[in-house]
Amino acid sequence: MASAAQLVEKDYFTDHSVLLDPYDYFESIRAHGPVYQMRSRDVVVVTGFAEALEVLLNTRDFSSWLNPDPLVALPFEVEGDDIAAQLASVPSSPMELMVSYDGDRHAAARSLLNPLFTPSRLKANEAFMRAYAEDMVRKVVAAGGCELVNKVATPFVTMVIADLLGVPAEDREAFREVIDAAPPPGNMDAPGSDDVIHPLMVMAGYFTRYVAERRAQPRDDVMTEMALAKYPDGSTPDAMEVVKSAMFLFAAGQDTSAKLIGNSMRRLAEDQVLQQQLREDRTLIGPFLEEVLRLEGSTKATFRIASCKTRIGDVEIPAGKRVVVSLSAANRDPRRWDDPGTFRIGRPRIKEHLAFGRGAHTCAGAPLARAEVAVILERFLDHTTSITLDEAHHGPAGTRTIEYEPSYIIRGLANLHIKLA
Repeated sequence: MASAAQLVEKDYFTDHSVLLDPYDYFESIRAHGPVYQMRSRDVVVVTGFAEALEVLLNTRDFSSWLNPDPLVALPFEVEGDDIAAQLASVPSSPMELMVSYDGDRHAAARSLLNPLFTPSRLKANEAFMRAYAEDMVRKVVAAGGCELVNKVATPFVTMVIADLLGVPAEDREAFREVIDAAPPPGNMDAPGSDDVIHPLMVMAGYFTRYVAERRAQPRDDVMTEMALAKYPDGSTPDAMEVVKSAMFLFAAGQDTSAKLIGNSMRRLAEDQVLQQQLREDRTLIGPFLEEVLRLEGSTKATFRIASCKTRIGDVEIPAGKRVVVSLSAANRDPRRWDDPGTFRIGRPRIKEHLAFGRGAHTCAGAPLARAEVAVILERFLDHTTSITLDEAHHGPAGTRTIEYEPSYIIRGLANLHIKLA
């Protein structure tokens, strides 16, 4: 086992050993304080809860320009104590998504998603997800087990978000194939590459057609509402901005929700006492999910760049400094959480965790993600008496073989084989 000194020397963005247990890595960094300058890169890592919250809420001093690629080269030299104007003047990429937007531009882009989250639309979507989950779960239970992540979780959330967005039924399978073939966001095997753009470019073609069709011939559907939506100031958005808002929700939502299903199910399969608790009292599913989100949420980190000279806690941060906000480390900060490494249902103020971020960039699809995971877990508990890991694939307890996707953004299983009885 690597010592704390050896762990802190590892490159978070490329070292696959960090994948298996990023929490030990972040704890080795926390030992040097809640704000730490990496030795291998010109990057600051924030592991403290209070400090992470400070950065996420401070949109004046910290820009989201780096997302989703924290290693992208700046197209200018950093000079002086304020680069906000330079960041704002960088030409946008055709595939730049709202995760990297700041200020009014970000608020305007998020407003385009409002038609998706009306009570009537969410109610209709929940009816779809319940029926779809029921069908999927019955089939895998009848088979005695399955590989959960790729055969159930990813298809399930992909179809749910497709239904919410109004993607035509005939195109949904094509979307699934694009998602399945894509590298993970924050690909550790090619840090700083543009590989993640490829599936978005494919989906952009579909969404561009949907928006153009609805603007030319409006229908009574959610895609028409998005296509005809106005910005808060009453102006009409460029069609590509509507396309990018829809694509972002589709791409970001399906990946993190699928991984949350995998992380949640592994927890249940490994803890039969906990599993029985949820079988006997389904009201515990919600609190259970919040503790999974805190202890092993789908997003390990988000990224910022200091747009001006500022501070994080007691640490001075120069303009242009890249910042890794470790959401997973903040959610295990012992200054915020009592006995943070222990899984405990019913923690006080549990929903204050940072698994979905905080502030302007709080995950827009958080309510949907919670609903998706709760619905499919309920179906699995309804139709089984036992959920266990398949030891033929993962080995016996104590010597498990578990594979994770090679991502410095997502904490997600590459696969999870389960037995169902």
